[in-house]
Amino acid sequence: MYRGRKLQIFSGTANMQLTEAIAEHVGVPMGQAEVKRFSDGELSIYLGESVRGADVFIVQPTSCPANENLMELLIMMDALKRASAKSVNSVLPYYGYARQDRKTRARDPITAKLVADLITTAGADRVITMDLHAGQIQGFFNIPVDHLKSLPILAKYFQEKEFENAVVVSPDMGGVTRARELAERLQLPIAIIDKRRPEPNVAEVMNIIGKVKGKTALMIDDIIDTAGTISLGASALLEQGAKEVYACCTHPILSGPALERLDAAPIKEIVVTNTIPVADKKLDKLQVLSVAPLIGDAIIRIHEELSVSKLFD
Repeated sequence: MYRGRKLQIFSGTANMQLTEAIAEHVGVPMGQAEVKRFSDGELSIYLGESVRGADVFIVQPTSCPANENLMELLIMMDALKRASAKSVNSVLPYYGYARQDRKTRARDPITAKLVADLITTAGADRVITMDLHAGQIQGFFNIPVDHLKSLPILAKYFQEKEFENAVVVSPDMGGVTRARELAERLQLPIAIIDKRRPEPNVAEVMNIIGKVKGKTALMIDDIIDTAGTISLGASALLEQGAKEVYACCTHPILSGPALERLDAAPIKEIVVTNTIPVADKKLDKLQVLSVAPLIGDAIIRIHEELSVSKLFD
């Protein structure tokens, strides 16, 4: 049971199961808050207990529906700030709009920066997030950002499988750093799928760099959205002689045709975390790992003014 200074954990409606698990790990009851909608769709938030002088942490991934969940987070932060919370800490297990982090064409918005500005303006004193699609998003904030990683959780899961002959595969050039870190933790070689993306949510495999023949391939990505990249990558790996394919990611968005594609894909197991709720995603080969202990430990360390970097070991 946590018995330090006043600490409160509130939840938006995006992932209440994760918030409950985090609160249980920290040892505090989940804060009482009620989210209602007026007939025209406007949100109304009521805090059912005092937060005066408390370090408050709001858990709210801005996953689908991204706009609804983001607005809910902003309004709840405003309510907490006006209720005299000592600090308001925004916990975003998944940071929506992270893929719009730069201009790729003329007149494109940089929406990830806009979201950072909105969160800061609404009153966040600190942000805790996991596996940002682009690490530079940390620099979009002028407040502290704790960027947690799921790699230790995923690595531990695969270590227990004790593969005899395996290779870690990055599904694209942009994920090489992530794949290399997993490979180092598992003491495995690395391979890279060279792909191109002619348009959003459309991927084409061009080539595979590295040796995969006769090996168990572990594909790792930060996000599985429509599952086109992972499905095409798995097929390409088997065509190049891989023995079997596993896939893992931090954020299981699983939108559109994702479930059908993954069900049909030649993947033995898909390992994800619960940053985004997947209770309604019916897929036999889906294995869900919890990030609640990691986020809970980060909350305790921030509240007690201890180093969060210890959690990266």
